[in-house]
Amino acid sequence: MYEALKEQFCRVFGEKPTLLFSAPGRTELIGNHTDHQGGLVLGASINLETAAAVRPTGDGRIRLLSEGYPMCSVDLSDLEVREEEKESTAALIRGVAAGFAARGFRPEGFEACVCSSVLPGSGMSSSAAFEVLIGTVLNHLTGAGLPALEIAKIGQGAENRYYGKPSGLLDQASSASGGIVYLDFAPGKEVFSETISVSFEDYGYAMVVIDSGADHEDLTADYAAIPQELGRVAAFFGKRVLREVDEAAFYEKLPEVRRAAGDRAVLRAMHIYDENRRVLLARAALKDGEMTGFFRQLNASGLSSQLLLQNTIPSGRDNREQALSYTIACAKKLLDGEGAVRVQGGGFAGTILTFVPLERLESFCAEMDRLMGRKSCHVLSVRPVGGVLLEEIA
Repeated sequence: MYEALKEQFCRVFGEKPTLLFSAPGRTELIGNHTDHQGGLVLGASINLETAAAVRPTGDGRIRLLSEGYPMCSVDLSDLEVREEEKESTAALIRGVAAGFAARGFRPEGFEACVCSSVLPGSGMSSSAAFEVLIGTVLNHLTGAGLPALEIAKIGQGAENRYYGKPSGLLDQASSASGGIVYLDFAPGKEVFSETISVSFEDYGYAMVVIDSGADHEDLTADYAAIPQELGRVAAFFGKRVLREVDEAAFYEKLPEVRRAAGDRAVLRAMHIYDENRRVLLARAALKDGEMTGFFRQLNASGLSSQLLLQNTIPSGRDNREQALSYTIACAKKLLDGEGAVRVQGGGFAGTILTFVPLERLESFCAEMDRLMGRKSCHVLSVRPVGGVLLEEIA
């Protein structure tokens, strides 16, 4: 992959690259849609990555060719939000560069070729990996020396303001930090992070992400509706996010909240309160090496996402477009109570996360592929490092 990327750079730009960078995709172990509500999450970086061959130019422009996309060029003298760039690669590049400028670091121009093994629209955060990758490049070129969580915040800002997707910080923080990471996004405080060192293989399980075959590209509105509706619940109490609303007060005022925010918003809020507790229980079980308790929380999270959060079926779709729910049902049937099955990421499309006993891994993947009608299973491992400079090329 890396050698092919270097060769492509030479063909495209006529010179050799001088630097090679990488940033991982991520999986959400547990904590579905809690991050944007100031909640708790367990995430992990994975061994799928987005990589860039880079040559600094110092000409005030970033020129980037990403595999499968046209050449993108961003003038660093103009770092304002552009409405016509929303949901584009240029928007993410401009947004990340603006994040460095806002922190007092002048973003440097460079040329780059980018390729990725992170499946786009899959729930493994190809966009966050790209944002962290660009942030890691600029962190090196500017000499800023920003820590991983700051790079993650820059990526989130680019995705929220420039790209137009109201994501929380989970995706970028998991990609930037590396390893299994517990994150507490309590409002008004610095993000608390804790790395947990666990090998699932040592306990006899493989982490398998299964692609439903449907992607997120036209589902931004479905995703955005979740924080919008939860915001209405919080606003009823004069707060910005649900973490600031006392749970007892929420249930005491439930009839009034329901009238003000709607039934679906109330159900989604119930999920968030319960999900934060599940994250704490899953974290404790993981640190103790108690896989049965860990999987219990993951399975409960998956069920809550389907019934309360309601992010497995896109709104306004007919029964031919329920690929994610179909994928979950098939995996549960095959595992028959073993391991864990849950939706991950934004939901509505993309992928699910499963933990499969190693002795059943081959047969499980073969049968899932048969049921899905194509290769759908991706056996993953946890990547211990986040965004990184891999090589200075002589």
